[in-house]
Amino acid sequence: MSDEAGPIEPFLAHLAHERRLADLSITSYRADLERISTWLTDAGGDVDAITRLDQPQIRRYIAWRHRSGVGGRTLQRELSSLRSLYRWLLREGRVPNNPAVGIRAPKTPRKLPATLDADQLCGLLDRPVDDLLAIRDTAMIELFYSSGLRLSELVSVNLGDIDMADAALRVTGKGDKTRVVPVGTQAREAVAYWMRVRANLAAGDEPALFVSSRGNRIHPRTVRTRVAQWAQEQGADRHVHPHLLRHSFASHLLESSGDLRAVQELLGHADISTTQIYTHLDFQHLAQVYDQAHPRAKRKS
Repeated sequence: MSDEAGPIEPFLAHLAHERRLADLSITSYRADLERISTWLTDAGGDVDAITRLDQPQIRRYIAWRHRSGVGGRTLQRELSSLRSLYRWLLREGRVPNNPAVGIRAPKTPRKLPATLDADQLCGLLDRPVDDLLAIRDTAMIELFYSSGLRLSELVSVNLGDIDMADAALRVTGKGDKTRVVPVGTQAREAVAYWMRVRANLAAGDEPALFVSSRGNRIHPRTVRTRVAQWAQEQGADRHVHPHLLRHSFASHLLESSGDLRAVQELLGHADISTTQIYTHLDFQHLAQVYDQAHPRAKRKS
């Protein structure tokens, strides 16, 4: 059974009408599959060549793409598109097996997260504020750094989620998973100060801890803008954003405690491998200290 236009269009129709995927997803599948089909055609294949692939061919294609500078994540997505096509071809009885199964893309080295130096961050935070929005912003930033919150977690915090007496905050993270994180002394003081003046901004029935100048729950975009603006006004020499504060929290905590499992729990990571990137960051810091301090590591001038 052959299709004059090849199998790609019927497969995309299957994705649209049977699996009801979004247009953007179908566009991505189309780009991935047409790219490998063009590669096969340039090598002398026909429109049905994509249905006759074997594992050595797929490996050659992935190697060619990798040599062209394509990263591991993109290649893994292209392999996923190819596996999906072959699952459909198997269902239709057009191929005997799925040659894309078991082939992995080259790994892309994970980029180490940037962090702020602890002394630098404390210097930025330890400044008096009296403006209403500045009081709110300081409370948000203290909470980011004190408890390692994601941006989405901070904006979703309600008044009833924070327990000042127990110095604890209930957070709803990814997948609607709830965790309880500690709140440090400085953050509690900043939040308490904000709560004393919050009524000057907040609508009467608004449950959110942090509100915008309009009185409703603050928008993530507003938080990003205000954090960057706050850092600039405080004299920071780099762009500061909420995730940078979360990275700094994790790195400083791990550097001091060495307890990877505890940091995983505090960050709300489902997989400890996600948290392990901070061990590499910590080693990078130790390596820098070693290079600067060890008498046999110093370069000759």
